[in-house]
Amino acid sequence: MSRELTTPFLAADVIIELLDHPGRPIVLIERVNPPHGWAIPGGFVDRGVESVEQAAVREAREETCLDVRLIALLGIYSDPARDVRFHTASAVYVGEAHGTPRAADDAKAVRMVSMDALPEPLAFDHALVLEDYRMFRAAGQVAPVQKRVR
Repeated sequence: MSRELTTPFLAADVIIELLDHPGRPIVLIERVNPPHGWAIPGGFVDRGVESVEQAAVREAREETCLDVRLIALLGIYSDPARDVRFHTASAVYVGEAHGTPRAADDAKAVRMVSMDALPEPLAFDHALVLEDYRMFRAAGQVAPVQKRVR
């Protein structure tokens, strides 16, 4: 049996904590493009141009108009089923920012939310990612190895 071997698309996402708002809410974007829903700001790494960390900061700025400082790598999410379009691996960071986000680029809307009031539907595997973030925020633990969405 022959199958085409290609590597997954590489993405970077940032869970942005807003330092100057009560309760340190996080920022989610409503996606313009399919798959629709609310998502952690992020996108694809520009191959040959930037590092994963640079892509995370760039994508956060493009979608939320915030300058983000990365503080931790939450985890790598790579389940082949996490993105219905194609196999995507994403490095998910936790970052900090000041200010009020504004929707830009491919974000239809932006929302500051507490972890107790997440909007629905969440895109991709972001419900799983945000559960891992909840654990990080409560206990300082990064994501467990080999999480699966299936």
